[in-house]
Order: sequence, then structure tokens, then C-alpha cells
Amino acid sequence: MDFSFIREYWSYFLLGTANTIVLAIFTLILGAIIGLVISLMRLSSRRILSWPARAYISVIRGTPLLVQIFIIYYGLPFNFPQAMFLGVDLARFVPGIIALSINSGAYIAEIVRAGIQAVDKGQMEASRSIGFNHAESMKLIILPQAIKNILPALGNEFVIVIKESSIVSVIGIAELMYNAGIVRGATYRPMEPLLIAAFIYFILTSTITRILGQAERRMSQGD
Repeated sequence: MDFSFIREYWSYFLLGTANTIVLAIFTLILGAIIGLVISLMRLSSRRILSWPARAYISVIRGTPLLVQIFIIYYGLPFNFPQAMFLGVDLARFVPGIIALSINSGAYIAEIVRAGIQAVDKGQMEASRSIGFNHAESMKLIILPQAIKNILPALGNEFVIVIKESSIVSVIGIAELMYNAGIVRGATYRPMEPLLIAAFIYFILTSTITRILGQAERRMSQGD
């Protein structure tokens, strides 16, 4: 094992790590928005809303993420500008975020749905009895309680997103695995760059797990 190349190529791992974190953050935010909307549609009593939500979840969860990335990248009806922003190729980065968000949204939708259904039905009845409409009851009563139920699962989804972001390297996004591949080709060291990338992924996921664990304990203290 020879890791002396780090002195020359450390910037590749730093940039790749930064891009991976940005991918994960944007994916989680957009995926949470998509997941919340789809979960509310899924729980709706109107079939015109619940059926498309069911179909979306079934299709996304039933097809590989790699296939979805290629479909989004090559099948979008418009082209993103060939522009660089902070060293990131937006023409590749934006479709990558869209594909990851659409995929994550399907899983978050099921997480949110389970969290909402875990709240006692009496909470909705009590809120309606004091004059809240359905939207106000969901916003002020049900969703705040559901967040406590789904926080561990959302944290796990964030960890999964960080690891799955490595797949977007197939469309040329310079995230951690893509840059590790560049270092492998430049140094002719097939194993060491991969070990460094694995160690960085482990640090990222371990840190997030600890932070979410502390947040979960603080929320449980309020009970």
C-alpha cells in the first residue's frame, strides 16, 4: 500500500467530497418536498390523486436508480447550459440531482405516509372538533407529531442518498467516486484511492448518524 499520492491529489478527494455533500443536501430537500406531496396524495380519498401517487411509488421503487439516471439525463426535453459553477458542470449536476430526488421522493413518501398513519386517529378528530379544517389539522397537529416518528427513517434515507450519489458518476458528475477514478487512472494505483473514498464515505455517514441521533434524543426529551 502506497498513499504518497495524496499530497498531489488531495484536492480531487476534497472537491469530490464537497460535491457529494451538495448532491445529498439538494436531493434530501427536493426529495422531502416530493415525498410529502406524494404521501398526501397517496392518503387522499380521491382516486384521481391517490392512483397517480401509487403508480409513481411503484414505478420508482420497482426500477433501478441507474436506469432512472440515464432516462433523466438523456430524456429531458430541454438542455441545461454548459456552464461551470464553483467547478461543477451544471449540465450534468442538475439532471443528477433531479434523478436522485425523484428516486428518493418515492421512498420518503412511504416514510411520511407511515409516520402520518402512526399518529393516533383521535388527534385528527380532536383538532376538527375545535374548529380546525383538514389542512390546518395536518399542518399544526398531525405533521409535527409525524416528524418525530419518521426522523430515524429520514436520517437513514439521508445516509442512503450519500452512498447512492456515487452512481451519478456514470454521467460524469465529479463527485467522490468519479474523482477517485481519476486518481486511480493517473496514479495506476487501483486500490488505495478506493480505500480513501470508502473512508470518507464512512466519516460522512457516521457524522450524520451521530447528529441525527442527538436530534432524536432532544426531540424525545420533549415528550
